[in-house]
Amino acid sequence: DVQLQASGGGLVQAGGSLRLSCAASGFTFDGDTIGWFRRAPGKEREAVACISSSDGTTYYRDSVRGRFTISSDNAKNTVYLQLNSLKPEDTAVYYCAASRISTSEFRGRYLNTVGVTGLRILGSWGPGTQVTVSS
Repeated sequence: DVQLQASGGGLVQAGGSLRLSCAASGFTFDGDTIGWFRRAPGKEREAVACISSSDGTTYYRDSVRGRFTISSDNAKNTVYLQLNSLKPEDTAVYYCAASRISTSEFRGRYLNTVGVTGLRILGSWGPGTQVTVSS
């Protein structure tokens, strides 16, 4: 079974940092786009960043650009999200998922809007990891 398991969340004060990990099992990154997403209470799931597993191209949502950094280690089948300068509005459950669409399409369809309608991911959504930022 294809699974992507997010971990590394926690409680941090505003201005702090966390590093999230996304470990994949049941498949290997093969040109897929790996995305990080989040869902805050009462809000829709939104994409925050993506990376191409073939050439390392990255894109970010405007609200996190310059604060979050996505990276990948294909040998470990793992993608990371470094969260710096965290704000209370970053509080959410964070998820990762892989998709066969290009990073350009991912950016155009999901990084500038809210929601992930129409996104086909490999496997299913995992439980995510909670990030809580206190003010």
